[in-house]
Amino acid sequence: MLVLAPLFATLKTMQITVQLPDDLAQHADPAREALEAFAIEGYRSGALSAYQTRLLLGFETRHEFDGFLKDHEVWDHAYSIEDLKKDAAGLELQSDRRL
Repeated sequence: MLVLAPLFATLKTMQITVQLPDDLAQHADPAREALEAFAIEGYRSGALSAYQTRLLLGFETRHEFDGFLKDHEVWDHAYSIEDLKKDAAGLELQSDRRL
């Protein structure tokens, strides 16, 4: 079972169950592999911002996320001004929820 949980407990969460073929289920950590593949594709397509992808993967810092992208050879979606705006809006929303 694959459970997607954000880094910050103040966010609403959703649990998603994915059925994996037997050959994938035999991998060392099939849930993490599926999560990473989902996150990478969402990030590459623009469906997920850098901030959303970082939370989905459980990274605390942008530096950790950048290292993940480098390790997985994800070069085709550079951090843009639009990403910065989305990340800033996400941080502002988090700040507002804590007040």
